[in-house]
Amino acid sequence: MDPLRAQAILEAGMSQRILVVGDVMLDQFIWGQVTRISPEAPVPVLDFQDERYMPGGAANVARNLTAWNTDTVICSWIGRDVAGDHLIEQLKQCQVGCGGVLRSASRMTALKTRIVALRQQMVRVDRERREPITTRQTEQLLKRVERHLTSKVSAVILCDYGKGVVTQELLDSLTVMCRQRGIWLSMDPKPVKPLHLKGLSLMTPNRKELFALARRPEVPGTVDPLKDRALHEVIAQLMTEAAPAMMLVTLGERGMLLCQRGQEPFHIPTMAREVYDVSGAGDTAIAAFTLAISGGASPVEAAILANHAAGVVVGKSGTATHSLQEWLNSVRDHG
Repeated sequence: MDPLRAQAILEAGMSQRILVVGDVMLDQFIWGQVTRISPEAPVPVLDFQDERYMPGGAANVARNLTAWNTDTVICSWIGRDVAGDHLIEQLKQCQVGCGGVLRSASRMTALKTRIVALRQQMVRVDRERREPITTRQTEQLLKRVERHLTSKVSAVILCDYGKGVVTQELLDSLTVMCRQRGIWLSMDPKPVKPLHLKGLSLMTPNRKELFALARRPEVPGTVDPLKDRALHEVIAQLMTEAAPAMMLVTLGERGMLLCQRGQEPFHIPTMAREVYDVSGAGDTAIAAFTLAISGGASPVEAAILANHAAGVVVGKSGTATHSLQEWLNSVRDHG
């Protein structure tokens, strides 16, 4: 891809505002070194070295966008708890607009704690509840969303991580709102609960999620995604059932597959030079594709740019982000 064209697209996207809606969470990383086994049980003892909090889930999508200097507002429900305080503080430090974040004592802010030694994640502790928000809470959230759907908003990203914020009522109402205003709607669906998906501009499942959404058992793929018959059967099924304008299937080390109505799938090989940590790579991909589309990119250009963005972020530790310059450098290096 021509670097000057990429720069023009991204600069145009930066002038837009993007709204992120869905499940937010707080990621906690504890790093240390293991040199001995506990005398109390056959488990390693971690000598603590560092600790860091990072926005996760939809909040990570939002901070990817602000890392690229894009005006971003997030809408969600979190708890009135310490984890929620930490999350709001992190979002504000990342310049994410929090005017759409609602808090309730009846909810719990999802907190994921990862224990890491020598680049190896040893264990993850999840503190969360997954019950869906109430009808009243859905209505309150939709009012916040509608308040922020101003003329400057070019796109909405809906992030479902199965923590209860994304309900069928929310999805249906948001789809109507975006259609009426001519606003692009991207969604990263998670098959943890059945949702009727219809009318989306973009879906970004990975291969495992794709098979689960199609209610089929996943089967091993081929080295060449264009020759993966089972994958293409499932893609065809979902393009018919969910009828998104397009679908970007993320395939890890095999890159991405862009699927559009009436066209053959387009394969983009991975741009990652070294995979250090895949945490949040899907968040980066949907944020990058949506930003590029907002900047006037064609679907193929947006997919290529999303692939570059994901390739950069997997070379970093944790739910990381990267700068606009790093993104452009990847395009230039592979040009």
